[in-house]
Amino acid sequence: MEIATFGSGCFWCSEAVFAELNGVTKVEPGYSGGNVGNPSYEQVCTGGTGHAEVAQVTFDPSQISYRDLLEVFFSTHDPTTRNRQGADVGTQYRSVIFFHDEAQKKAAEAIIAELTSDKAFKGSIVTEVQPFRMFYPAEEYHQDYYRRNPSQGYCQAVISPKLAKFRAHFKAKLKSQIPV
Repeated sequence: MEIATFGSGCFWCSEAVFAELNGVTKVEPGYSGGNVGNPSYEQVCTGGTGHAEVAQVTFDPSQISYRDLLEVFFSTHDPTTRNRQGADVGTQYRSVIFFHDEAQKKAAEAIIAELTSDKAFKGSIVTEVQPFRMFYPAEEYHQDYYRRNPSQGYCQAVISPKLAKFRAHFKAKLKSQIPV
């Protein structure tokens, strides 16, 4: 098993997306990239801790590649907006890849270069590529949020449409039990 750590806005969205991929065995929302040990959600929301909301993804590279995860990452958020995803604004919502080894760093830099060369986005990609240092799991009520709260307003307005688009685009990579 390997681990990937991505910040792509709200971790509820990221967790819901990555959890549906074949080869992903665990997705945990949490905080990474900051300067405060074991921060709370309230602390991270102030923007003062330096943390990003992230999804820490445990995956089997024999079933899904890190490159595949990067493609999902770039397809399910806007990597051209600094410190913002939709209505979520602040440094905690920045687009960031925390690489765990040199191979992940090179893969992240390569896909950014490809997407830039291909002009895949209207604006410039602002995704940060940083070394992974520490991951702090989010509070229990954030864990598996979408699955436990599908009727909640944010889930209906933001996550459900994102999942529908993701499922249509990545149908071949989904776990077999996920309805498309």
